[in-house]
Amino acid sequence: MVAKKSSVDRPAAPSPPKVAVRAAEKRGYGTTMEQPERADRPTSDADRPGGVLVVGDPPRRPRWRERISLTLDLIRANPTGRIALKIFIAIAGAIVVTIGIALIPLPGPGWLLVIAGLGIWAVEYHWARRLLGFTRRHVHGWTQWVTRQSLAVRIVLGSVGLVFVATVVWLSLKFSLGIDLVAKVMQYLATH
Repeated sequence: MVAKKSSVDRPAAPSPPKVAVRAAEKRGYGTTMEQPERADRPTSDADRPGGVLVVGDPPRRPRWRERISLTLDLIRANPTGRIALKIFIAIAGAIVVTIGIALIPLPGPGWLLVIAGLGIWAVEYHWARRLLGFTRRHVHGWTQWVTRQSLAVRIVLGSVGLVFVATVVWLSLKFSLGIDLVAKVMQYLATH
């Protein structure tokens, strides 16, 4: 038998999505997460098999990060602001990544600047966020692997890294500035 619903009965409204609740709370509005009781769902965690489910609060972000997040949300709320933010993030990230790529062959923080540029892009672009996560995972995995190795293996890895950097510096100076360091050193050693 099918029971007809009356137009006077109010349907049980689901609670607002968590994203909407967080956005409203950031803007200073009070929200409730109470859901109407339903017959097919237990009313408390104690009624569930296995006892009481205790979930701790997630760790709070620092205030400055909350401020930045709120500011970015307010900028994104305006269509013009959203476009301007995308353009600004794209240009700032491109400048930092370009400088980082230019510094990779030279001794200095080239890769660090490339990763920082990806971090800037990750504020607004999902592909950059995924690439940054991939990079973090692999760099962390590499450093964990290196720290588990013996001292001899770490010395060999460090030596290979230094030879690579020296080769890149030598090739950069030879082909970009026309200075052959090896020839100059050999000439110096022959005369002294």
